[in-house]
Amino acid sequence: MYQIEAPEYFILLVIIPVLWVVYFYMRFWQRKKQKALFESRLLDKVVIERSRFKPFIKLILLSLSLLFLITGLTNPKMGSKLETVKRRGVDIVFAIDVSKSMDAEDIAPSRLEKAKRLVSKIIDNLVSDRIGVIAYAGEAYPLLPITTDYAAAKIFLQNMNTGLVSSQGTAIDDAINLATTYFDEEDTNKILIILSDGEDHSQKAVDAAKEATKQGVTIFSIGIGTKKGSVIPIKSNGVLYGYKKDKNGQTVITRLNDKILKEIASVTGGKYIDGTNTKKVVAYIKDALDKMDKREFETTKFSEYEDQFQWFLLAGLLFLVMYLIVLERETQWLRKLNLFNELDRIEN
Repeated sequence: MYQIEAPEYFILLVIIPVLWVVYFYMRFWQRKKQKALFESRLLDKVVIERSRFKPFIKLILLSLSLLFLITGLTNPKMGSKLETVKRRGVDIVFAIDVSKSMDAEDIAPSRLEKAKRLVSKIIDNLVSDRIGVIAYAGEAYPLLPITTDYAAAKIFLQNMNTGLVSSQGTAIDDAINLATTYFDEEDTNKILIILSDGEDHSQKAVDAAKEATKQGVTIFSIGIGTKKGSVIPIKSNGVLYGYKKDKNGQTVITRLNDKILKEIASVTGGKYIDGTNTKKVVAYIKDALDKMDKREFETTKFSEYEDQFQWFLLAGLLFLVMYLIVLERETQWLRKLNLFNELDRIEN
């Protein structure tokens, strides 16, 4: 397994395509000037000592040198030892509402973006807890199973949108039922964090929460949205085309329904949290997790990484030396072979 210590240096790779553009422009400009000064039949006699192919070979060597030298600057590292380590933590599943109502912008930049930001901030405060991610709308969809790979979780978060689940609605009960299958241990604290605007008026969500309680799951619900509500924008590629309307042609107003969110949290011994203030939400979740008993579990990871930059620098320097050694003049013994009938053409 590889790690890149300083990926910001990859930006320097832009030098290589710029170098190629400059090279071909200069060759074109040089050829144009030569043709303006000499007749075409005399041009080859004037530049006879200059190889046609070596400048291009030197360009390739210089490009390879830059490629390896820049890669060396990023300091690639390779995992050299895979070991089993023990961690202490709790199991946390995030269930994120991706129904169309989460596109409402009563909380900037939108309800869904706010929910994703909250989850990301909560993850930043975790140390050794395991996490999973579920997306739900009209049905629940597993995105990430229980893992300690926080980076992977954030990648899935970035790609979440309201088009992820085709069936629309807010099936909180499906999300709760799916979350209970994520927890594979009996003696761990099982936490389900639901982020939603609560637009689910079904008793099924409360019934599902009661069943989850029997399996030891505690639910924290985070309300995303406002009581005043907002319209639901219809966008494509960032362009606004209008607002969602009901079957009567009236513009739909979506409002936060914290009642259902409070109820499903209450029946499990959890807590409802207003998601407006990010710092308060993160602080509350962190404090609640800190007070819980941490179960010890085992996981595997690469524990030692060895620097590999020296091999890339060595290769880069080798290509650089080759670039300096190769001259643009023709090699005499190669010229005598007359592989491209150059001598015949010049004599004529």
